[in-house]
Order: sequence, then C-alpha cells, then structure tokens
Amino acid sequence: MADTVLYEVSDGLATITLNRPEAMNALNIATKVALRDAVRSAAEDHAVRAVLLTAAGDRAFCVGQDLKEHIGLLAADRETGSGQTMSTVREHYNPIVRALTEAPKPVVAAVNGVAAGAGFGFALAADYRIVADTAAFNTSFAGVALTADSGVSWTLPRVVGPGRATDLLLFPRTVKAQEAYELGIANRVVPSAELRAEAEGVARALAEGPTVAYAALKEAVAYGFSHSLAETLVKEDELQTRAGQSEDHTIAVQAFVQKEKPKYLGR
Repeated sequence: MADTVLYEVSDGLATITLNRPEAMNALNIATKVALRDAVRSAAEDHAVRAVLLTAAGDRAFCVGQDLKEHIGLLAADRETGSGQTMSTVREHYNPIVRALTEAPKPVVAAVNGVAAGAGFGFALAADYRIVADTAAFNTSFAGVALTADSGVSWTLPRVVGPGRATDLLLFPRTVKAQEAYELGIANRVVPSAELRAEAEGVARALAEGPTVAYAALKEAVAYGFSHSLAETLVKEDELQTRAGQSEDHTIAVQAFVQKEKPKYLGR
C-alpha cells in the first residue's frame, strides 16, 4: 500500500491512518486506492475485530478531493473527451464507504481536524465518531459546484435529519466540534491532546467485545432505516438467532451467572 495510508493490525484492532498531513490529508488517486484497499482488508480480515480510522497531523482529518490533482485531470478529460475523472466516485469513494458501513465489526473515526467533502463522508460512514475539540466539519460539495458523494446524501440526513442535512449541503459552512456534538455528528468531543488515547481506548474495548453481536447491531440499524416495523421485526428475529448461537453469547451468560467479566472470542 502507498505510504499515504498507513495500515496496522494489533490485538484485533486495525488502525488506518491517512498520511498526507502536508496536504491536509487530501485525497489524490494514490491515497484513494490505498484507503480503499486498507478498509477492504480490515473489513474482510477475520482477525480484525474493530477498526480505527484516523489521520496524521493536527490540522485535518481529510479535506476531501485533492483539487490540485483534480483540476489537471479535468483538463486532460477535456482534451481527450474521456470523462474518466469523475469515475473516482464509482471506483474509490463508493467502495470505501461500503466497506466501512458494511464491515461486520465496529468502526471508530478519530477526527483530529477538518473533515470536509469526502472526508466528512468517511467520518459519517464510521459507527462511532470521537472528535477533537479543535476539529470541524463542512460538506463543501456545493462550494465547488458538485453534488454529494461518499455516501453523504444517505448518512447525513440519518444523523442530523433531512432538513438540517439539506441546509448543510446547500449552504456549506464550518460546523465546529461542539455544534457537531449537538447535531449528533460527533459522539464524543475531547481535548485535542487526548483524542488518540481516547479513540484507541474505545476501539480496543470494542475489539475485545462481542463482535458477532456488534455486527448484528450494525446490520439491524441499517436495515431498520429503510424497512417497515413488520419487516424489521423479522430481521431482528433472524439476527438475534444468529447472535444467540454464537460462542460469545454462551460466554456472556456463563460469566453473568458466575459474576465474572466475560472474555469474548469474537465468534
């Protein structure tokens, strides 16, 4: 993988780090390919029980598309008529977001600075967002005459409601950490110096938890958004049966009866 994205697995936790701090972790092609491959690896690796998505530096989590590279690609498109530049949504952004949201394990985003455009989208695709008090969010798309991508048109209305989502998309503005918490974009806001330790602590606790149940919870919540109550109850039955047949469930019940702390196996 390119060194623009770092990937490490330790004790069941995969840490994915965007590593272009000099460019505010903007997404050039090399970074998008490396990030796509990293999140797919984390999602598919059975040894990985939780994922931590973060970024190098203290200015930005990710400011979205690298516009310096992008403008050159647009010029090349005009010369060749290929129209390949915008295929990045299909080839990169969509697979990244699907891997994050569909991973059968919890994903924690540690947002250390500005998250804009697709960077905002990737943070929203995580299951839990821990945000530095110096961080901020911006949809950005309309500011460069684009519509939403990276799943934002799906995730943002579900987090803040359709009215607020439309406002943030039509009139891009900086949403600072405290407002992000009040809107539900941030699950926790912590001092910047404490962000990495807090996020790692949460992610490692999840990695040690009942990951079969966590996977079922992710699937249940996503399903319930787009299905009726009757359909969701059937889905809950299916997922609860799966969770109830897991080794982790037996371990949890035995530990409860014996008044001990359960040691989950993730199966």
